[in-house]
Amino acid sequence: MEDNKLLVCDNIVKHFTVKETFNKTATVHAVEDVSFYIKKGETLGVVGESGCGKTTLGRTILRLHEPTSGRITYDGEVIFDSEKNIKAEMYPYRRKMQIIFQDPSASLDPRMTVAEIVGEALDIHGLYKENRRDRINELLRRVGLNQEHSNRYPHEFSGGQQQRIGIARALAVEPEFIVCDEPISALDVSIQAQIVNMLQDMQEEFGLTYMFIAHDLSVVKHISDRIAVMYLGKMVELVDSKRLYENPLHPYTKSLLSAIPLPDPKLTRSLKRIKLEGEIPSPIHPPKGCRFHERCPYAKDICSEVEPEFREVEDGHFVSCHII
Repeated sequence: MEDNKLLVCDNIVKHFTVKETFNKTATVHAVEDVSFYIKKGETLGVVGESGCGKTTLGRTILRLHEPTSGRITYDGEVIFDSEKNIKAEMYPYRRKMQIIFQDPSASLDPRMTVAEIVGEALDIHGLYKENRRDRINELLRRVGLNQEHSNRYPHEFSGGQQQRIGIARALAVEPEFIVCDEPISALDVSIQAQIVNMLQDMQEEFGLTYMFIAHDLSVVKHISDRIAVMYLGKMVELVDSKRLYENPLHPYTKSLLSAIPLPDPKLTRSLKRIKLEGEIPSPIHPPKGCRFHERCPYAKDICSEVEPEFREVEDGHFVSCHII
């Protein structure tokens, strides 16, 4: 149902220009022709190796990075369209679309108190003017902190507490959609489950929609309704969480799943791990054809010549591969 789709992205491209030598510049193909949608109230997990474009995709959707080309539709309204030269004013959408950053220590201003950090968005959007302090205290309580913490500075908190502050900041303006950019990767394992469970509780309570970016496939399985797999700026597979783990189709997805550690040593030894040869190609000079063909154990001649189409091979199961 089209009206149930909160976010629709069509052929999103994001390139960066970098200096290669003193006189030459080069283009980084960070995100290349990515299309997907996210339904209201669901969680789309986005996984892949470091540098595959997950974070850039999330920031481009929010237009923290301006897309190079493509089309972004939010709740039926086009907020960016390169062909029609539509670039919507983002101020009204900042309330609806928020982000939880990967590194809480880097994303919190060290010169601001917790109350100032959480309350800044309230001030910008003119919210809770009469009971600003009560709103801040309620947000802190909701993320497992208390009002005594509001006058402290970020460096006085642990990594897990800092991330809770970041979550409170994202929730302050009552958003509908949140990009969770590896929100637990910088945290101790003992804290990760607490943060994930808290995000799930908040989703149920406030009816939130998430794009959950991570490279820990076990965590993504736990929280996501559907999962998208990215490799070198391209989306290579997209399907609901259960089917991805039961029946992965893309060779890259199979290799990722085979690398998940299991708690049973005997079972781990009995499973065949798919090891990938070679290094990830440079996004400045991506390979011709399928971007994965240089490391793919099943690659054929066509894979090095023709770029595979991202197509629906089963109901709701999208794959970009010639051999499927």
